[in-house]
Amino acid sequence: MSEPLPRGVTPDVAHGGLPDDLTAGVDFAALDRWPLPPEPGRQAHDAADLLLLDTLAGWIASGHVPGPVAVLEDRHGALTLPLLAAGHDVRVHQDDASAERSLDANLAAWRAAGRLGGETGELERSATPEEAARGARTVLLPLPRSLDELDRLSRIVAGAADPGVVLLAGGRDKHMSPRMNAVLGAAFEDVVAGRGRRKARVLTARGPRPGVTPRPPEESDRDVPGVGRLHLVAHAGTFGGAAADPGSRLLLASLADDPRPPGRVVDLGCGNGLLSVGAARLWPHVTVLATDQSAVAVASTLATARANGVADRVRAVRDDALATWPDGTEECVLLNPPFHDGNAVDPSMAHRLVAAAARVLEPGGRLWCVWNSHLRYRPVLEDLVGPTRQTARDRTFTVTVSERR
Repeated sequence: MSEPLPRGVTPDVAHGGLPDDLTAGVDFAALDRWPLPPEPGRQAHDAADLLLLDTLAGWIASGHVPGPVAVLEDRHGALTLPLLAAGHDVRVHQDDASAERSLDANLAAWRAAGRLGGETGELERSATPEEAARGARTVLLPLPRSLDELDRLSRIVAGAADPGVVLLAGGRDKHMSPRMNAVLGAAFEDVVAGRGRRKARVLTARGPRPGVTPRPPEESDRDVPGVGRLHLVAHAGTFGGAAADPGSRLLLASLADDPRPPGRVVDLGCGNGLLSVGAARLWPHVTVLATDQSAVAVASTLATARANGVADRVRAVRDDALATWPDGTEECVLLNPPFHDGNAVDPSMAHRLVAAAARVLEPGGRLWCVWNSHLRYRPVLEDLVGPTRQTARDRTFTVTVSERR
């Protein structure tokens, strides 16, 4: 199939002026950020979402046959739902369990309100990005914060999609850099930056390079005080990679001095598995239930557990803030909370996880938490969990243990 536009060219799009307009008449304000907590000034869509949809409409107007369409890492449905409303079948993959729940909730609300119209496209959930991208002629992707994650996804698309695929990756100007073009250029022969609009921009990648495959996981050996040497494994997109986060190291040092080792530990937000495997090493009798909203992080934790010989005592599952956990059942939770939601600083993310830990702890159960000292989480811990005492502090981090009242 011939290409609708020559290499090095992308449609010049303007909102509301396209034959197959995907954004006109769409009430983006009706999208909700749930299950994330409300945050002043934060919406469930941004200018990059709208520009991605308008850029796709420009490609369609130029003769590009869009289907199959894949959407990767849609945060709340701002990309998927307008496509469905326009009658396009969409394959979706979301690594983030909270984003998956948000899309489901918004889809149900839009259906109930009649916002999808009569000729709705079919939504197909894909367990992996490879499955979503297989044979796709169009892929929409909000640009991730991590260049490693962009590299992983662009290589997956290049290897799995149709040779004529158009990959549209959009983001806000303040979060973009020329290095993103270079990352995309490692997987695609043609990468073009579109004209900016409302401080957003879309990078268009075409011509998958032959033989491109995802890079192997990052691995490193780290000495952890009180624990010893650990071999860490991190698939691309895992927060912090294969590094031994200094906050988690400080928390593990505190655990090593704890005179009350638990029988079971929940590692909430397990990342590369440092806390899970460290706890299993510290306490040979303990079992660890690791959980993270990211499927990539869960895979990294399991790989780290295997590499350190504790896979029989570490189980990892993808879950959103312990949503599937029963109340009052756990004796110990470990938490090194994030304070970013995508590219935005959002301390409420940590508050949400502290509240989740409080819900699942049994009376007298303990939450061990490490946090950046300047964020002053202690009043939050006192309010949501119970009596809290500091066990360690350095120039950057504070470790506390809170007992469930």
